[in-house]
Amino acid sequence: MTEEKLSKDDFKFAFRGHPAGVGIVTADNGDGPVALTVSSLFSVSLEPPTLVFSASTLSSATPTILKADTVVVHMVDADQVDLAKLGATSGVNRFSDDVEWGRLPTGEPYYPAAAVWLRGRVKQIVPAGGSNLVVVEALEAKPRAVEDPADISPLVYHNRAWHVIGDHSKIPD
Repeated sequence: MTEEKLSKDDFKFAFRGHPAGVGIVTADNGDGPVALTVSSLFSVSLEPPTLVFSASTLSSATPTILKADTVVVHMVDADQVDLAKLGATSGVNRFSDDVEWGRLPTGEPYYPAAAVWLRGRVKQIVPAGGSNLVVVEALEAKPRAVEDPADISPLVYHNRAWHVIGDHSKIPD
């Protein structure tokens, strides 16, 4: 029996209809800060607090991220779409003087405007095709500072475009 092989186009098309939350990963292994926008970001465990993201081998930020002991994972809201676009654009300085960024007391680069950030230690790297799955144990977090959950407007990527999730997109019970 011959195994069928799924085409790249069919695989991309299948996921184009699957929305994903947007994050930005920053790191510095001593060679200077890097940033990478990701839509393959998810939590996997509460004890210990663990998350995973995928870093494409095509990204110029990936070698630094793979060599870093720690990273900062930012979850962005719709009003931070410019930050997400910055991390997704090739050949730009993601840490120029006109970008609001800083360093945590532990040394990692971060974007203070992000809705949420998690600083974590890289625990495992799993090669997967043209990407690497990076397993991170969260060590520290800056949680959302909102009084009303209705004020949260997460940024998502769907069908090759940026979208916002909010009360307007909620399906009634």
